[in-house]
Amino acid sequence: MGAEASRTARMVACFRGRASAAHPGICDDPWALRLGGEDGAHDAQRYERAHPHMVLYMALRTAFFDDAVRAGAADGIRQVILLGAGLDTRAARLGRPGLAFFEVDRPESQRDKRERLAALDGYPTAATYVGCDFEREDFLDRLVASGFDPSAPAVFVWEGVTYYLREETVRGTLDRIARGCHPRTRVFFDTVGKRFASGQLTDPREQDARRLVAELGEPILFGIDDPVPLAAACGYRHVRTLTFDALALGLVGAYVREHRMRFQAVHELRREPPERPS
Repeated sequence: MGAEASRTARMVACFRGRASAAHPGICDDPWALRLGGEDGAHDAQRYERAHPHMVLYMALRTAFFDDAVRAGAADGIRQVILLGAGLDTRAARLGRPGLAFFEVDRPESQRDKRERLAALDGYPTAATYVGCDFEREDFLDRLVASGFDPSAPAVFVWEGVTYYLREETVRGTLDRIARGCHPRTRVFFDTVGKRFASGQLTDPREQDARRLVAELGEPILFGIDDPVPLAAACGYRHVRTLTFDALALGLVGAYVREHRMRFQAVHELRREPPERPS
């Protein structure tokens, strides 16, 4: 490959492919395993020793964000933005006429992804790629230059990214979306808790999981236990949070404490609360 995708992106793709086989009713990504490749599979095998329920975790995470895109499209939203897209395939899996997908990521990561996609038979060209150096460029300016309409509502999917960022970057991203996009825009993202982010862990396997992602080049930097103060400070008036335990209970009908998912959560933010039923 001429450029390198992040090792965590390749590992996640492999887990998503395995989740599709293990939980076909809630996760379906026919391209993920091939995108992750042998190197991603090797890292996934190492990570699973520290987090033995990672396949279920990935199925739940994928399902939550997939459902967010589907719900937005059903409500008439016609723009989906994948921030830090990595090896995401939602544009191909969930695309429909009139629904525009924009994938925002580092240019070198996007070059690697497009090389990998070119090797897959039958993969549709379904997204607008928006290269962005997040340290030097404004992602919203780059989106607008690529055809995004900030005066129309959108769904932002920010999956598997926040914990690798500094708090000020997370805050700045949420603030930029709130200030620069339509009030009915929806933002979906996932987080880990403060104890995991800070390394204050008593479980050796959790310590191993945290150490491994650092070895892969993306150390954990940010965690949050309650997103409401952050959301309010950034101008949002609606916050919905679900733990991964809650997702598991709803999607597979089980709560198993040993899955160790209670310190990980998914969130939805909106500037305008959903309309209350009359």
